Amino acid sequence: MSTTPWTARIITLYPEMFPGPLGISLAGRALSTDIWRLETLQLRDFATDRHRSVDDTPAGGGPGMVLRVDVLARAVDAVRAANPAAPVLALTPRGPRLTQQRVRELAAGPGVALLCGRFEGFDERIFAGRAVEPVAIGDFILSGGELGAMMLVDACVRLLPGVMGAASSGDEESFETGLLEHPHYTRPARWEGHDIPDVLRSGDHAAIAAWRRERAMADTRLWRPDLWKLHGASPSGT
Repeated sequence: MSTTPWTARIITLYPEMFPGPLGISLAGRALSTDIWRLETLQLRDFATDRHRSVDDTPAGGGPGMVLRVDVLARAVDAVRAANPAAPVLALTPRGPRLTQQRVRELAAGPGVALLCGRFEGFDERIFAGRAVEPVAIGDFILSGGELGAMMLVDACVRLLPGVMGAASSGDEESFETGLLEHPHYTRPARWEGHDIPDVLRSGDHAAIAAWRRERAMADTRLWRPDLWKLHGASPSGT
């Protein structure tokens, strides 16, 4: 019996932005071979007035507009009906930051539905009235959730079976072990007075592995002390 490929459903005011970068390179090849599927839903299709209004002024006053909870709820109900097992995530800076662990969980499931924020964001009641998980891509603000949705989908798709060339390609990448990835080098061996570290040309695989581990820890300590603190607190931390 055939199974449905991992599917991303994007609720957005700008469906023409997709697939965008998701249509090229690894994700694009996987999309063209049906390893995964992409569907977009126009949020305005869930409005009920003749102007297809999706937003209104914020309660309590203030600048900007807020996406209406009744319109959002109808869109969420639609994607949940299409795939009840797929979680619904809302791209918002008010959510916790996306982690590689959460990406792996999403990639292992049947797919994901993504609600792209715009304007001042979502009416907060959508999180009380529907099972919607808020998630942030980082501690910065974008014009809308579409670019964040692309990043999240790309992070998931590259982990799907058959997308990366080797099954182990992502095992040592940044965040997979709680550390930044070790630095990489390639030819030429010397460039403008800078040499590839001798250990990487030694052929001693144990020494290379030890050097990479040491550099991963040192670089994480230097560039991402927040990650290093978490790593040191974990049972496998060193």
